[in-house]
Amino acid sequence: MNTALVVVDVQNDFCEGGSLAVAGGAAVASSVAALIASGQYDTIVATRDHHIDPGSHFSDHPDYVDSWPRHCVVGTHGAQLHAPLRDDQFEAIFDKGAYEAAYSGFEGATSDGARLADWLRARDIDQIDVCGIATDHCVRATALDGAREGFTVRVIDHLVAAVTPENVTKVMAELAAAGVRVS
Repeated sequence: MNTALVVVDVQNDFCEGGSLAVAGGAAVASSVAALIASGQYDTIVATRDHHIDPGSHFSDHPDYVDSWPRHCVVGTHGAQLHAPLRDDQFEAIFDKGAYEAAYSGFEGATSDGARLADWLRARDIDQIDVCGIATDHCVRATALDGAREGFTVRVIDHLVAAVTPENVTKVMAELAAAGVRVS
């Protein structure tokens, strides 16, 4: 199998100090950088929240389910990958959510319009290992969509961080039911 690493939304706004910080986000960034440096993967891509005007996705009174505080606004520090991760470590970056809510990396596209599923297939990738932020939202959606697209999917459970840690057991069960391996 040809496997790609898909790094989901490890951005400044989702790490400690960001506008929508997830506990453990900075540790995920460091651990993912170490995994990349190990040379274990030939193909490595990232997804990013990339908001311009996502409508009701932003709210002054967010419910943290469908609406959220402003985050990952294009051109801001918060939208950038969290150090030690850098754009040049990725073969491609798939931005999502410019004008609407988007959770799955499969909703994103590169700057030249390539969609994640098509991009992976063009490189004969049939398996993806998913890591990043947040376990219970964008990692979950990306893994489920990857399985729906016909990829063999694994979520690397020690390289994720959740918005609501209490939901992780339920999310992991949902992933397993969809055929996603968690290890």
